[in-house]
Amino acid sequence: MAKSRGENGPRGPAAGGSLSGTRESLAPGPDAAAADELSSLGSDSEVNGFAERRIDKFGFIVGSQGAEGALEEVPLEVLRQRESKWLDMLNNWDKWMAKKHKKIRLRCQKGIPPSLRGRAWQYLSGGKVKLQQNPGKFDELDMSPGDPKWLDVIERDLHRQFPFHEMFVSRGGHGQQDLFRVLKAYTLYRPEEGYCQAQAPIAAVLLMHMPAEQAFWCLVQICEKYLPGYYSEKLEAIQLDGEILFSLLQKVSPVAHKHLRQQKIDPLLYMTEWFMCAFARTLPWSSVLRVWDMFFCEGVKIIFRVGLVLLKHALGSPEKLKACQGQYETIERLRSLSAKIMQEAFLVQEVVELPVTERQIEREHLIQLRRWQETRGELQCCALPRLHGAKAILEAEPGPRLALEPSPSIRLPPDAHLPGSKAKPKLPKQVQKEKKEQQKRAKASGQVGQSPATGQVEVAAAAGDACPPQDTPLKDPAPQDSAHHCSQESLTSQESEDTYL
Repeated sequence: MAKSRGENGPRGPAAGGSLSGTRESLAPGPDAAAADELSSLGSDSEVNGFAERRIDKFGFIVGSQGAEGALEEVPLEVLRQRESKWLDMLNNWDKWMAKKHKKIRLRCQKGIPPSLRGRAWQYLSGGKVKLQQNPGKFDELDMSPGDPKWLDVIERDLHRQFPFHEMFVSRGGHGQQDLFRVLKAYTLYRPEEGYCQAQAPIAAVLLMHMPAEQAFWCLVQICEKYLPGYYSEKLEAIQLDGEILFSLLQKVSPVAHKHLRQQKIDPLLYMTEWFMCAFARTLPWSSVLRVWDMFFCEGVKIIFRVGLVLLKHALGSPEKLKACQGQYETIERLRSLSAKIMQEAFLVQEVVELPVTERQIEREHLIQLRRWQETRGELQCCALPRLHGAKAILEAEPGPRLALEPSPSIRLPPDAHLPGSKAKPKLPKQVQKEKKEQQKRAKASGQVGQSPATGQVEVAAAAGDACPPQDTPLKDPAPQDSAHHCSQESLTSQESEDTYL
């Protein structure tokens, strides 16, 4: 999957196996003719007979390539319980990320409720923080004209993205318009990268779950934090990860590894579309969504695990290899995977249980990078190191907010004496100053002892009274206009006025 370059649109692969051209693995599949027929019908509201077409719960036309058959339905009561738990997490996000990240990971593995999936992806990826840090940026990019050399290529790719989904079924419909806006905005946001065909299905999946502006910032996070360098011109990062995947396969499935090595099949031939599109064009849709739920939470290790599981179960036994005697048969097996190994429940369980860690991936990355430098020289791609999931992204970019602090149920003055404290209570400076002035006036007038007002102040302070004297206004330690409440990413969502305070 190579980069689309040049004003004249996509080119075929360059001679000698170079990856600088455009591979057409993202081109329309066998249903291309039907897709073009549907996409030429005009805007969404003008699609003749569209209202009579049956749509599955994911938005695909029933009977099309993207639609699924019988699915494992989550009981309604269980779904409502999960929604309630996720609402609590989203409305108290910082607290959960700081103290209960493992619980978030477990709930992502179980699957995010469909009604909250888009919102959860924004929080997990850090896209919501990015949006808050850059108000109006997307609108500015959206209003800009864009580079003509990218606009032409993007426009020609629009009808190829999920042509049997209700959002993208019609040429010029709202789905294709939003997809064009998001992809054009990214070419302006990162002009040094431009546009890559594999970004289109990524952006399309995001648009199925959120508005264009939110989808844009999630795309930015995927390209810069989760999969940095994947969409650069020479695709060096994806080539490096192909070697990492092949090396990890030796430990996960020696049989599959040996077969691929004997057949001299380069990892790029089967894993490019898998990784660059995050399996959006490979797996059944229910499995895609579950993989993305875990991917946003745990990072690229989920993509590696899915790839390893598919290779292990497609080529991991002598019986399965009997039908794969040559390169062609092996590649065809990997392009037409068994429905059983891609089934949602089976795949997710295998992925969760596969013992491939971030540390192993990073260790192998260093090994493969050293080999690359010895044989090919330095990488030309200068992408930042990838971050492994939501927690790493949050720690790297904490956002414009203060650290979490416990909120007391009873507020006391800053210098109030707490019961059981042995320390002598310290009076506020203003009270001390007034006390000294009153003592000076008392000495000057020949009075002995304390004035009634001073005695009252001392008694109130020593008793830890939460109500200071009326002439000593107390500043609220947590005013409503403080940084906590004005924080652009205070975990109060737009849908709820509740905060973790």
